Amino acid sequence: MNLNKFFLLSFFVVTLISCSPKTWQIVNATSIKIPIDSATEKLADKSYVAYLQPYKQKIDAGMNVVIGQAAETMRGHAPESLLSNFSADVYRQTASGFIGEKVDIAVVNLGGLRTVVNAGDITIGKVFELMPFENELVVVWLRGDKLEELLQFFAKVGGEGISGLRMEINNGKAQNISIDGNSLDRNKLYSIATNDYLAAGNDKMVQLGQNEKRLNTGIKVRNMLLDYIKAETQKGNKIEAKLDGRITIIK
Repeated sequence: MNLNKFFLLSFFVVTLISCSPKTWQIVNATSIKIPIDSATEKLADKSYVAYLQPYKQKIDAGMNVVIGQAAETMRGHAPESLLSNFSADVYRQTASGFIGEKVDIAVVNLGGLRTVVNAGDITIGKVFELMPFENELVVVWLRGDKLEELLQFFAKVGGEGISGLRMEINNGKAQNISIDGNSLDRNKLYSIATNDYLAAGNDKMVQLGQNEKRLNTGIKVRNMLLDYIKAETQKGNKIEAKLDGRITIIK
């Protein structure tokens, strides 16, 4: 091989190596939360704000429509809260109507309740704040032994939103579990109203993903809440919930 061919070949090999795709790996990542408030508002592009103003006014007009009244302020927290009880009860009622028979229980994740519903006017926008996701109502059928595992997880984290069952939490463990007044049967198949996110076993509720059967209703959870509030308002009722001891902490 003459010298010119050697250098040409060497150049070609080096070029191929340098052009080969590199494998990148994230070794560190950080993030910060940037609140959208009066401080950031000062930095907004005024011309763009003016451009968006007609659209904002149109959206605000729709979102500010009052559809009901909350009898008192409802917040979501463990082990039991007005907001989680309200939400879980609506899940269960709507699912029961959809399948034409009473659904045994309902499960709602506290992390999915994204705002406080204050006493007084309930607007469409408030329901969008409460449920900003596109989750849908789902019914799953779960064996009693898997349900017990799920409730033990609830006890470990201090509680989640439930309807149709009662339980005690003693030193992080669930005990005295009853469904419709009867002790939990580990061999029975129970129907559970929840959302598609949890039905897939997310939010560490893996047992819901281990169901025996699943029915997708196609009903958006947000629309379900909107329809319930509107229906109660037409009946002349305020939106309310009660703390009824469905989850009790034994001290």
